[in-house]
Amino acid sequence: MSNTPTDAELELRCINTIRTLSMDAVQAANSGHPGTPMAMAPVAYTLWQRFLRFDPADPIWPNRDRFVLSMGHASMLLYSLLHLTGVKAVSKNYETLGEPAVPLEEIKRFRQLDSHCPGHPEYRWTSGIETTTGPLGQGIANSVGMAIGSKWMAARFNRPGFDIINFNVYAMCSDGDMMEGVSSEAASIAGHLRLSNLCWIYDNNRITIEGSTSLTFSDDVATRFIGHGWNVTRVGDANDLAMLTRAYEVFKNEAGRPTLIIVDSHIGFGSAKQDSPSAHGEALGEKVVAEFKAKFGLSPEKFHVPEGVYERFQAGIGARGKALRDEWFVLIEKYKAAYPEEAEELRLMQHRELPKGWDKDLPVFPTDAKGMATRISSSKVLNAVAPNVPWLIGGSADLSPSTKAVISAPGAGDFEAGNYGGRNFHFGIRELAMGAIINGMATTKVRPYGSGFLIFSDFSRPAIRLAALMEIPVIYVFTHDSIGVGEDGPTHQPVEQLPSIRAIPGFVALRPADANEVSEAWRVVMNLRHEPAAIILTRQDVPTLDRSKYASASGLAKGAYILADAAGGKPDVLLLSSGSEVSLCVDAYETLKAEGIKARVVSMPSWELFEHQDQAYKDSVIPPDVVARVSVEQASTFGWERYVGLQGAMIGMHTFGSSAPIKELQKKFGFTPDRIVSAAKEQVERAKKSKSGAR
Repeated sequence: MSNTPTDAELELRCINTIRTLSMDAVQAANSGHPGTPMAMAPVAYTLWQRFLRFDPADPIWPNRDRFVLSMGHASMLLYSLLHLTGVKAVSKNYETLGEPAVPLEEIKRFRQLDSHCPGHPEYRWTSGIETTTGPLGQGIANSVGMAIGSKWMAARFNRPGFDIINFNVYAMCSDGDMMEGVSSEAASIAGHLRLSNLCWIYDNNRITIEGSTSLTFSDDVATRFIGHGWNVTRVGDANDLAMLTRAYEVFKNEAGRPTLIIVDSHIGFGSAKQDSPSAHGEALGEKVVAEFKAKFGLSPEKFHVPEGVYERFQAGIGARGKALRDEWFVLIEKYKAAYPEEAEELRLMQHRELPKGWDKDLPVFPTDAKGMATRISSSKVLNAVAPNVPWLIGGSADLSPSTKAVISAPGAGDFEAGNYGGRNFHFGIRELAMGAIINGMATTKVRPYGSGFLIFSDFSRPAIRLAALMEIPVIYVFTHDSIGVGEDGPTHQPVEQLPSIRAIPGFVALRPADANEVSEAWRVVMNLRHEPAAIILTRQDVPTLDRSKYASASGLAKGAYILADAAGGKPDVLLLSSGSEVSLCVDAYETLKAEGIKARVVSMPSWELFEHQDQAYKDSVIPPDVVARVSVEQASTFGWERYVGLQGAMIGMHTFGSSAPIKELQKKFGFTPDRIVSAAKEQVERAKKSKSGAR
């Protein structure tokens, strides 16, 4: 009798190895979620081994299928796959290093300091991970953006005989993902756009941390998704590889709708009939792990990979993925010869580079006392950039008539079902989904932006935070930036939003003072490769400053700069401001100057960029020995202590505002040149008394 295992035995061996690696890693860390990786191992195995167009040796091949583990708590499922399939590490310079992304030693260090197997999957930290997941619902919403990216690039680059881009996107999700509101937002727009290249795999295991989903969740998920315009199919047992294979084939054959595969499973070993502990959020315990291994005839050795498992994966996804990848690179070489301009565009996109001369049409705005709203100047700048960067695409959460963030270049059009080459997106009143979707789009290397009112950035906050965590260069265009929205009142007047956005590590906020600072803000933002950013703009007109009299707007690139200075460069008082309030400080400066008081106006559009400068530059702009300081900003004063000191004056918001015409609001809350002049004089007097007292 032969000891050679059958195909079925080898498949089960591979599946059980995914399970045991997950159990052992969670047990070693005494932290994590072993149940879902155990239950969904057959589902993931079938997808990766039989369907996923992915080359482990080149995990950033542009036309690879994307796999998103939206239930990031089940991260060991993904780490086990990355290890067993031999995914190679990639450097930040997009070079394949040849070493494994997840060696067995990293699995043994699951959830430990600096391990490449952190508690939840992290993009740019571990190769083979397509997006950072953890907050439930975000991953599946990201997957919609990835599917959009594939559709858009296909429309942009594909030619007869050259299907350069046609990748599919698979996202595995949980009951928790389905409960989060963003899943409904994302599913709704995916169905509306008829994204047939998108497949969600729903682990219907009927358990959450608090217990059975019957406590809180009785949705008919299938009917819900049919209502969203999805194709829905079901697999009654997560261990049934034949039915899983059929379900994936149903998706592959669906040409007009996204697909939801509902997989009935049970936390543990998958079968809905299997009686096993929930083990949703904690280690199983050594005894239970040993019992599981014994029950299924598995080796008791920790982190054991049985004979033939690596080879099985290499002969499956390894060989198939390499062949598909190699075929693509042969095709792309022919494409380069036939369509060199398009090929160069694709290359630049994939390396997050910009075309030469992309900024040649950036406008320089003439001095204008009346000026224009910075949302208007931003629209002009956007439309000067867009023709030179064809993959700059985006839209708004139903607010484009107000935010003006619309690409009007000839042929730009709308992205919609049947017209996937459009550059303007209509995300609907779905700010959270918009944020998550543009995150997903950015991972495909298009350059997306999303726009809305600053007050509604709160809806997008989880996605904004994750963009910073992932270091992806999404762009937000937030307008209606202050109490300047006037009559709309406190519900629409952002007060704490600007300081709270500044608090996000790695996120660049820019609040330009006039049209020329807007132009420079777009120059800065377009050059970012690993930081998300927001350009924060006014609804009301602001003067376009006389740059022959005051400093060049190019100083914006350093985050803060001396806009107007005292004679000899030795000020008695500093006026620090951003956005629309800078012109108020300029007016106050002129008054103080006429009265013989030496003032300096510092425009501070971006604290983050300013903090990136060396100390010598920062001290040259805000001299430590000038203690008389006034900050002026129509937002919460939170954080300004860093720049004005504990004794400095801060003219800002301490309430949520009021509903009234803008001029009445400015007077009520102290945003007038007279109030700034008064505060500056008080500061100068305080400084003199302090200096005199020190003597």
